[in-house]
Amino acid sequence: MPATLLPVTGRVLMSALFLVSGVGKLAAPAATLAIIRAAGLPLPEVSFAAAALVEVGGGLLLIAGYRARIVALVLAAFAVATALTFHSALADQNQMFHFLKNLAVAGGLLQVAAFGAGPLSLDARQGRV
Repeated sequence: MPATLLPVTGRVLMSALFLVSGVGKLAAPAATLAIIRAAGLPLPEVSFAAAALVEVGGGLLLIAGYRARIVALVLAAFAVATALTFHSALADQNQMFHFLKNLAVAGGLLQVAAFGAGPLSLDARQGRV
């Protein structure tokens, strides 16, 4: 694979997680709201809307490579917050896996924040690499 394809491939692969999760939330809002309520978050409807917006909007922006550094920082913070809020029962092996997965995704997003979207991106077209 040519090196120019690596950044866009990485962005697409990381975005898939957020897009699938965000679309899943939109497809089953009652189930998602129940999970948010069970976690004790304030204003569950606002939390739901914010999470869906971050996941779907952020996922699409990251794929496009538009303002990728800022988007990656927001998604990284979201991934860490989600790990700490919903996957902190670390004695449960499944929760430990999801916790570590979220941290790994955040690490990849920090790479995008540090090094930019790469040559195949809207940022590059606009001179913001």
